[in-house]
Amino acid sequence: MMGPAHSLSGAAAWLGVGAAAAAFDHPMPWPVLVVGALICAGAALAPDLDHKSATISRAFGPVSRGLCEIVDKLSYAVYKATRSTSDPRRSGGHRTLTHTWLWAVLIGAGASVAAVTGGRWAVLAILFVHLVLAVEGLLWRAARVSSDVLVWLLGATGAWILAGVLDQPGNGADWFFTGPGQEYLWLGLPIVLGALVHDIGDALTVSGCPILWPIPVGRKRWYPIGPPKGMRFRAGSWVELKVLMPAFMVLGGVGGASALGFF
Repeated sequence: MMGPAHSLSGAAAWLGVGAAAAAFDHPMPWPVLVVGALICAGAALAPDLDHKSATISRAFGPVSRGLCEIVDKLSYAVYKATRSTSDPRRSGGHRTLTHTWLWAVLIGAGASVAAVTGGRWAVLAILFVHLVLAVEGLLWRAARVSSDVLVWLLGATGAWILAGVLDQPGNGADWFFTGPGQEYLWLGLPIVLGALVHDIGDALTVSGCPILWPIPVGRKRWYPIGPPKGMRFRAGSWVELKVLMPAFMVLGGVGGASALGFF
């Protein structure tokens, strides 16, 4: 799928988690619901770090472009080193390492550890990166025509304000993980979810997605998981634009309203 659809699906997924949490008597404070949806929307772009033409490659200028090239080479090297004889040969790393459940879990766990051990500045950095990505994905038309600096300023300002709101008693800095010193440990959850939702979205397209790596499927270690061929679509096709994106918006609205107790 394309960047806007990935971001919408990420936001909708976290709002759905909020609804489920409320149903199981562990409701999210509204700042957690909002911040988590934004982080998840941004994290849903992150697996495309292995693609130099993806939305994320433009998000932070030369830094993100250079990082995409590094991750592409790393992903390709891992693919070559671990492919079975039944896995096809390929010339790049797109839709390999960063499109797996293992990558999603490691990135989310790393963010949680950074948030707990790195203090406020680590939390601000995590929020800033994902808010910028959320703007690039959800508001992509405006982001394309505006200055990168303006998007970065919006991300930095939003991160500072939202961290201040979350820090206030009862607003969710310690949501879900309530032990001493576990404030913001939950930040890894929307990051894991966003990456997995991205992978599931890509699995619906023609090429499929090797979500289960390194678990082999049949004789392939990089098996492209997906529905039957007749149910797949091309990225950017009318199915994505006219069916899935409106569905994500409706589901996100219903999930958010349920999470906030409106019904």
